[in-house]
Amino acid sequence: IEELKHYLPSQTPLKDFVHHNSLHAFQNNDFFTGIFKARDAFGYNVTLNISEFRNLYQDKRIRKEILDRCIVEKKGLGLLDDWREKLLHQEYTPTHKSKIGLLRNKWKTAYKLNLDNKVQPILFRIVCSYLDQGIAIDNFPHLQTGFFTSLQAFEKNSYSSFFKSKRAKALLNNPDITVESLLDIVVGNPEIYQQYIFDQQFSHRGWSGMVATLEQSNSSLLDKKIISLIDFIKVELLLEIDILDQQFGTNWQPLSTCYESQEIFQLLEPYVSNEYDEILTIWQEAFEWSYYDEVLFALQKNYTGKEELKVDKSFQAIFCIDERECSLRRHVEFIDNKAETFGAPGFFGVEFYFQPQNGKFFEKLCPAPVTPKYLILESANNTPKEHSFLYHKIAHSLIGGWFFNLSAGFYSAYELIRNIFSPKMTPGISNAFLHVGEASDLSIEHKGHFDSKSNLQIGFTVQEMTDRVKAQLLNMGLIHNFAPIIYMVAHGSSSANNPHHGAHDCGACSGRPGSVNARVFSFMANHPIVRKSLLDQGIAIPNTTQFIGGLHDTAADQIAFFDTSILTASNAVLHQQNLQTFEAALDLNAKERSRRFASIDTKSTLKEVRNEIKKRAVSLFEPRPELGHGSNALCIIGRRNVSKSVFLDRRAFLNSYDYHIDPDGVLLKNVISPIGPVCGGINLEYYFSRIDNLKLGAGTKLPHNVMGLIGVANSIDGDLRPGLPLQMIEVHDPIRLLVVVEQNPNIVKKVLDENKAIKDWYIKNWIHLVVMNPTDQKLYVYKAGNFEVYAPISLGVQTMDHLETVIENATEMSEFTIENATKENLPIYLINKK
Repeated sequence: IEELKHYLPSQTPLKDFVHHNSLHAFQNNDFFTGIFKARDAFGYNVTLNISEFRNLYQDKRIRKEILDRCIVEKKGLGLLDDWREKLLHQEYTPTHKSKIGLLRNKWKTAYKLNLDNKVQPILFRIVCSYLDQGIAIDNFPHLQTGFFTSLQAFEKNSYSSFFKSKRAKALLNNPDITVESLLDIVVGNPEIYQQYIFDQQFSHRGWSGMVATLEQSNSSLLDKKIISLIDFIKVELLLEIDILDQQFGTNWQPLSTCYESQEIFQLLEPYVSNEYDEILTIWQEAFEWSYYDEVLFALQKNYTGKEELKVDKSFQAIFCIDERECSLRRHVEFIDNKAETFGAPGFFGVEFYFQPQNGKFFEKLCPAPVTPKYLILESANNTPKEHSFLYHKIAHSLIGGWFFNLSAGFYSAYELIRNIFSPKMTPGISNAFLHVGEASDLSIEHKGHFDSKSNLQIGFTVQEMTDRVKAQLLNMGLIHNFAPIIYMVAHGSSSANNPHHGAHDCGACSGRPGSVNARVFSFMANHPIVRKSLLDQGIAIPNTTQFIGGLHDTAADQIAFFDTSILTASNAVLHQQNLQTFEAALDLNAKERSRRFASIDTKSTLKEVRNEIKKRAVSLFEPRPELGHGSNALCIIGRRNVSKSVFLDRRAFLNSYDYHIDPDGVLLKNVISPIGPVCGGINLEYYFSRIDNLKLGAGTKLPHNVMGLIGVANSIDGDLRPGLPLQMIEVHDPIRLLVVVEQNPNIVKKVLDENKAIKDWYIKNWIHLVVMNPTDQKLYVYKAGNFEVYAPISLGVQTMDHLETVIENATEMSEFTIENATKENLPIYLINKK
């Protein structure tokens, strides 16, 4: 069972939706070995098929010279013509068959019984009712004792029962019941117990994975429940015995009686390569490097290695590294060439739990693996809260609910129709700006108090604040030439009717908006004693410089700033000027995004397009309020001038880092450590959800039903759907992340060799790594633990003066299909620096 947990999906509940590698269990293998092992065991699709690759080749999205180079690297120059013929023309019939489910299928073939159809609807309703986080009016009873004992008590004190057979009821109440004793009845032969348990649990991997995840840590549950995978399996085995007894009496034979000994096999066998998989491997590499090569050519052509010094800065803005901020940063810099932007993980280096005013629970605002010891409390939040009488609790009562629904139903119908033609923000919509009050009080500085229940420290000491501000500034390379105003721009996403909205918020903040983090860091950086301590350590922030927190709504393309009342008179004037820059940049950003939305005419005016973008975020009928991280492919770690003049089509995570102040790679270790779990996790979840949206993704969101505020299922009885819905991955190219680091290759190698957890992501090829050496301005690709010079073979990239024209003339999508959508990624351009 412990091994089973390792291979089940590890997605957390919707409120803490954090991206991760869907095939994390295979990361101890090389990428292709791992994905092909997963395919052979569990029947996943793990690459595009050969026909899709050949179509990409015909469309010139896989380039001939790149394909030839990949063949030569794998097979040698002498076999180039033979393997090119195989790749382009030879017919292949896949021979691999999924092993999972073969044993369980015996119920259908030998007993003519679909046990899944009989058991799962009952099982899912029981576990969903038990774990429910607020949909049910009443709680499942006896919650403190755990899932299995709660079910025992529930059955003992109820007039009706989930079980019909006497034997199942007796076994349920047997205090000595174990998984093994139940398997003795159902399966019979201990040699195939493991195979049966894997088959059983992978027939509903979503619920099993959720149970296993919550057993390991139930911190994602606001209403805490105790559950274990062993108890979940016990209940399922009891339901199977109950169904079998109803169908055949008590004289039926265990499943092993119709399973021959020669049919016993090992589910996860060592992988043996074959020609078909080698073909897929070469195609995948060629697809990826056809894009990477063009990017690297443009970056190298644009790169000078010189430091761009701006003394007279209008303002500086620190955004999240999120690739959706890549375009907004570009537009801000285009409109105001005196502005300077930076990128950092969106929790801004301050890790804590947050309790909103009148909030009952704590919210984690830092990366998922981090366990904070600090608590920030909100008070004096005077932001008015809108309410809708449509959500009145009287609707839950028997008599009042009948009259309420009868009368309010007419108004509800009106609101439904109005939302079609004129969507607007309502209390029922997830509004990113309501996560924290615009000028509410936050308990940021520690005054000696601790939370009585959790023992968390309320606020940070001055020394702790200093340490975090210093670390963040050093990691970004922002240690001199400070502007009068420095904006900490967090991001979140507003959307209606979107269970996966947490996947659109900030992953570094555990799937929530980062507005509190922006306010907290700004307070710390403005603190006079922190400033003095930083000065003593060589970081001199002028007294005239002020930090201000902000939030960018990536769905509605709106921005708001917090605590602006602290600005001095001169900075207040500058802030009003800067607001115009941000608004103009958001107009352009909305225009750039609009080309992917079939319902918006990209050639409309900037204001018209922006208004349509805002409507999408609050429309009840919009399955694509935004496309999240769709099309992510790059992560660039370095100074802004590495990529500033290169149009990367919102595909790059941008993490600021200055090699000048890091000759030994100490800071690089801090910067590169989260790239694998965060950016790599995002990239791989999009990759696998795009490749196999049925098994590794969530399918189309249109029939999704929210189950207990935990996950989504198709219909009322379906399995939970891990991964991403179709509407988030349509425009995504399934390629691995390419990380580009501006630093000496020897320094990067030293950092990797000293940190195995970081190195494994790259040496096992789940992520690609290229270093841009500022000394010789050459590119070095990481292969088999060493760096080799990489010479791009692209012939050139286009230079443009007007990005808006390119966006307007981009091919329009007539309909949303994966085939059409992936063609919508624009080529690489160099923006005319004039």
